[in-house]
Amino acid sequence: MFFRLLPTLILMLVLVSVVLYLIPQETLTRYMGEGSGIAGWITAALFGSVALIPGFIAYPLCGILIKSGVAYSVIAVFITTLMMTGFLTLPVEAKYFGWKVSVIRNLVSLAAALLIGLIMGFFL
Repeated sequence: MFFRLLPTLILMLVLVSVVLYLIPQETLTRYMGEGSGIAGWITAALFGSVALIPGFIAYPLCGILIKSGVAYSVIAVFITTLMMTGFLTLPVEAKYFGWKVSVIRNLVSLAAALLIGLIMGFFL
């Protein structure tokens, strides 16, 4: 299983590395750092809701982002929306569960992610 995942893992790490190289650290800190506030959470929620990144890539990525100056509360929102929402996959989900259930589930998950960011911001 590891060898089947290895090409995907390497490709994702290369893509993430290139993107992080192209985005200056100051830009990351400005939009998602400690002083970004609710705008940082919304940015993280948007990226997390549309990204199709597997967990084994997302967690190391978040470690890199923290070292770059991104706030823990923003990381919490990003990783929570990444795992719990899926606006790009909404049509597929709606096919099986219906639009009403799918939209409500995604909106509740988004609200929960913002609440988790608030709680993380309070404690860290």
